[in-house]
Amino acid sequence: MNQEKPKVYTAEFRESSVKLAIESDKPVAQTAREIGVNENTLHTWISKYSRPVDNIKAVRTDEHLYEELKRLKKEVIRLTEERDLLKKGCRVLCQGTTVKYAWIKQHRGEFTILSMCRFLQVSQSAYYDWLHRIPSFREREDEQLSGIVKKVFEKSRNTYGTRRLKIAMFHQGLSVGRRRISRLMKESGLACKTRRRFKATTNSRHELPIAPNYLDRQFSIDQINQVYVGDITYIHTLEGWLYLAVVIDLFSRQVVGWSMAAYMKTQLVNDALQMAIGKRKPGKGLLWHTDRGSQYASESHRQLLKQHGIQQSMSRKGNCWDTQSNMSWNDRLDLTRAGIGEVPLR
Repeated sequence: MNQEKPKVYTAEFRESSVKLAIESDKPVAQTAREIGVNENTLHTWISKYSRPVDNIKAVRTDEHLYEELKRLKKEVIRLTEERDLLKKGCRVLCQGTTVKYAWIKQHRGEFTILSMCRFLQVSQSAYYDWLHRIPSFREREDEQLSGIVKKVFEKSRNTYGTRRLKIAMFHQGLSVGRRRISRLMKESGLACKTRRRFKATTNSRHELPIAPNYLDRQFSIDQINQVYVGDITYIHTLEGWLYLAVVIDLFSRQVVGWSMAAYMKTQLVNDALQMAIGKRKPGKGLLWHTDRGSQYASESHRQLLKQHGIQQSMSRKGNCWDTQSNMSWNDRLDLTRAGIGEVPLR
């Protein structure tokens, strides 16, 4: 006796049957009889095709897209970590393995050991071996010397190089070579502050009148308000150059007048001299010594000197010794700026 084969329904037929059963006002049993399907079968189709799909499962229906999304997320995390590693660890890429191991130990709370070892091209097992081994006598001595070098370096306001550090440590009873000091400075990330490029503040190439050198290097003065010297210096800021004109009483070497501006015009030196005159009120016959800059030789500046009965004196061309007192004050200002660091605003 032949058994009757079960009916096979297509997916389109099942979906249309479920839609008819849901949208129709008739009972499911009646709809099943009309379309010639068993009632239980129709209920099974309704529960399968009309069930709402969760948002997360909807995303995961396409396995290819889901796996690609996971791969891209991992790639973004890896690239972000490599970017941060490059920012912080670029200076140790060309250093020795000991420096690299010390850097990994310092930043192990920020990055994984595996990624840092891969970035610095060192063995992970070698790093763990270095981490747990006992330091040698030389390494313990280097650690002590590094602390001393750092203290002396910071005491010098970050201006000492290997030569002066060697002398300072010799005075403390320590004989250390310059190469070793240089290596310890590199390992500690210490770098000397250097002077910025020279910027000329004196323009002596002009056709304006030049006063004789009445001061003639006579820097020893026995009374106040007898001789004033003036000069212009510059300060580098994040907004550009800031120019400073000063007036110094040669007796006390005290700054009695000053002015600052973003330009280097005659008004800058006039304001500084007027501040000194208003503050000290010197008598007539005051000697005013400067370089041959166009600001000091200008018509308006000479009129200001004539108005207050001040005698003008200028140094010889290209002779820095005639303005030695001004230069020593500028040197002290440079050292102070080296300790302060970058000036943010003008």
